[in-house]
Amino acid sequence: MRVKNWLQRHKRHKKFIALAKGYRLGRGNVYKQVRNAIVKAGQHAYEDRKLKKRDQRRLWIERINAAVQLKGGKYSRFIKMASDKDITLNRKMLSNIAIVFPAVFDNIYSEITK
Repeated sequence: MRVKNWLQRHKRHKKFIALAKGYRLGRGNVYKQVRNAIVKAGQHAYEDRKLKKRDQRRLWIERINAAVQLKGGKYSRFIKMASDKDITLNRKMLSNIAIVFPAVFDNIYSEITK
């Protein structure tokens, strides 16, 4: 009896097992469980890359909201007036300006709320 494709299969298994370094019990050394664990980890990584973007946007909105509330305004009205006046600063830039350059943000706020 001869062995068929042993070398290719062995290389593939070793590659997957190397990707599962640090996984516990069978998820780290049993090929069938390793493959499932790696696929599931990839799915979580894909989803979390999307969630990271969502969380960052939420953080920017909270920061802008806090800066606008110090002026006695509301975030939703501020963004609406900014879009009506064709101010093209995005939320990331507005958030950074509000934190690093509060005086500049005051000017932007007063310009928008005129």
